Amino acid sequence: MPYTFYLDGVQLPVTPGRLQAQIGNQNKTYSLINGDEINVLKTPGLMELSFDMRLPQTSYPFARDDDAASYIDRLETLKERRKPFRLIITRTLPGGRMLFDTNIRVSLEDYTLKEDAGEGFDVIAGLKLKEYRPYGTKTIPVPDDLLTPPDSGAPRPGDNPPSAGTHTVVAGDCLWNIAQRYLGDGSRYPEVYRLNQSVIDKGNEGTGNPKYTIYPGQVLKLPAA
Repeated sequence: MPYTFYLDGVQLPVTPGRLQAQIGNQNKTYSLINGDEINVLKTPGLMELSFDMRLPQTSYPFARDDDAASYIDRLETLKERRKPFRLIITRTLPGGRMLFDTNIRVSLEDYTLKEDAGEGFDVIAGLKLKEYRPYGTKTIPVPDDLLTPPDSGAPRPGDNPPSAGTHTVVAGDCLWNIAQRYLGDGSRYPEVYRLNQSVIDKGNEGTGNPKYTIYPGQVLKLPAA
């Protein structure tokens, strides 16, 4: 068979007659002050695939199976379990020479089931799939010498910093605003982060949020002004 489709390891009973694949775009276009327009190129978006598959309910010489109900149940399972699965498409010339394959992880975005008198007793399932890319958070260790500035051992003349206090995070807070409020310089927010890194990192663990994200109720130590 020139084309063979496998959905989560299960071969489709009849090879779809058409496959459409679209590569998503994430490029951003901006207008400059002088009126020029620029295009900022970004990583390609997720691939989206769509095709119709015939689910026979009568026997055909070109069909592998005539049990449409089992394939409909399979689609329902793929949708309800909320996990990615493999889409594999093999391509072979009539002479037996293998062409390129498609083997990607996808999610089942939506599907439709159509029964039409023109199709006899068969069910036509329209599928929309989207490429799935695994993701996760990474912990990057920071050397101690970057967290704590070297101590010369001697205080600077007239240097008498006030005692460090604390701030309880409320809705709408961010590290920049806290640094601006207590230190008079919002750009010193990395100091606030370093002083509270364990608390902030623990709050962001497994969320996928930027490392500087803070949450209401967290109590943050404040560096000397």
